[in-house]
Amino acid sequence: MIKRQCPPVIETERLILRAPSVSDAPAVNAAQSESFAELHRWMKWADKPIEMEETTTYARMAADLFQAGDDFPLWAFLKDTGEFVLACGLHRCDWDVPKFEIGYWRRSSYHGRGYVTEAVRALTGVGFEQMGANRMEIRCDARNSRSRRVAERAGYRLEAQIRHDSRAPDGTLRDTLIYALLPDEYRASPVYFGGAQN
Repeated sequence: MIKRQCPPVIETERLILRAPSVSDAPAVNAAQSESFAELHRWMKWADKPIEMEETTTYARMAADLFQAGDDFPLWAFLKDTGEFVLACGLHRCDWDVPKFEIGYWRRSSYHGRGYVTEAVRALTGVGFEQMGANRMEIRCDARNSRSRRVAERAGYRLEAQIRHDSRAPDGTLRDTLIYALLPDEYRASPVYFGGAQN
């Protein structure tokens, strides 16, 4: 089993994705506060408003996990203004395959601008081209139509709907959708022609 390191900085047309840093925690916490109603609906970690101290603690932990090659969280900022836009990353790393799951959440005020899809396409390219992935996944609550559209726009295929897979933050049972992409599908897709920078 060989671990490969995710690049600590990834550039797309409009975004700079970089590994978490304590210095960015205030901007991220402001976005978490702004987006709490939406995050609380889908993310178990947003069960209550997120305090600044929690975001700072997460930034330290995430940076350590990134450095160790155990998990690759990234924070994305607009190239032209430096504004924090979204969090994403390569998670649930299984180096035996290897395979990775892409996760993401977006700041509420930046809805509908395509930033999440842009970040997911870039991470997909990094996964296949630089980290030797044989499988990439996106999982989401079946009721989360926005997350579903991101996976589909990024070229992922719906493989399964696992019924009553887990509890949603509101305590109801949720169905989980599993989207996946394999290397030959990635290479055949015109979306990714030219690599992760597109």
